[in-house]
Amino acid sequence: MSSTQKIIVLRFSAMGDVAMVASVLQEFSAQNPTVELIMVSRPAFKPFFDHIPNLIFHPIQPKTIHKGINGLYKLYQELRTYKPTAIADLHDNLRSRAISTFFRLTGTKIRRINKGRAEKKALTRTNNKVFKPLRKTVERYADVFRELSFNVKLSHQINRSPQQIPTNAQHLFTNNATKKIGISPFAQHVYKVYDLEKMEAVIASLSGLGDELFIFGGGKTEQAVAENWTKTYKHTYNLIGNFNLTEELAIISNLDVMLSMDSSGMHIASLVGIPVISIWGPTHPYAGFLGYGQLESDCIQIDHPARPNSIYGNKPCVCGVENCIDLIKPETIVNKIKEKLNG
Repeated sequence: MSSTQKIIVLRFSAMGDVAMVASVLQEFSAQNPTVELIMVSRPAFKPFFDHIPNLIFHPIQPKTIHKGINGLYKLYQELRTYKPTAIADLHDNLRSRAISTFFRLTGTKIRRINKGRAEKKALTRTNNKVFKPLRKTVERYADVFRELSFNVKLSHQINRSPQQIPTNAQHLFTNNATKKIGISPFAQHVYKVYDLEKMEAVIASLSGLGDELFIFGGGKTEQAVAENWTKTYKHTYNLIGNFNLTEELAIISNLDVMLSMDSSGMHIASLVGIPVISIWGPTHPYAGFLGYGQLESDCIQIDHPARPNSIYGNKPCVCGVENCIDLIKPETIVNKIKEKLNG
């Protein structure tokens, strides 16, 4: 790669946030094709960036070789070999600040994300809540590049571009007459997860319509739940534990729609251009974390004066005796999916 400008981009976690960065960098790269990007993130997230031109992925391994301040200095030494002209800190945590400081001491230009913490606190507090849409997180990411004097205009449109279906998944796509629905029913924080019995009712209804359902996202515990659903309902397939992230991205890019919590499943589907029906509990799209290019009208949520009470979903609902997410009826979700597929 030859470029006069090289930007090191820092965003280490979480999966959904890194997927959102990839959506922004896709558009940045298209609009600034001579700029070289060095994306620093966890090795598992590399597939998000594989299709972005002029991008090098550099892994951070915070539990081993990049652990502690000495490890971060080692990472800085690795990154210094790229001879960057600027650092875009899209994370603003202790690790990214340490790396930025090393570069600042050599005179490299640094710009850091404004997370809008005060605004988010006002949005989620119980008393004197300021209930209004905040700046989208993807725009906050883009602002960092704008502050580095680059032009970037986000389209906020999903770009459907089906990838080749992996060989070991082609048997799932033999019936062209059916709709393909992804379901990502789990999340890192339990408070963002729709009741699994009610989710099962959603799956039962969709299966009864003859649609084909693909369950994504989770570890061993979630895999066991998904396997049980696949044994119970026709046209339902578990992908958890059976495909790597590159393969999952390719599979998701061939779906008709994704049903997801406010979680990484929404952002991964957005990255590959798939519309998402999302379910929201203590969090809210107003906080700025709606999937890139997704519609607020496709968010299923209960209006309540206490919502939202959390930005990340790591706090329980404070809406009353019953969690607000549990007030959403399975038939509401099924009808929304049918409307989306038939629209």
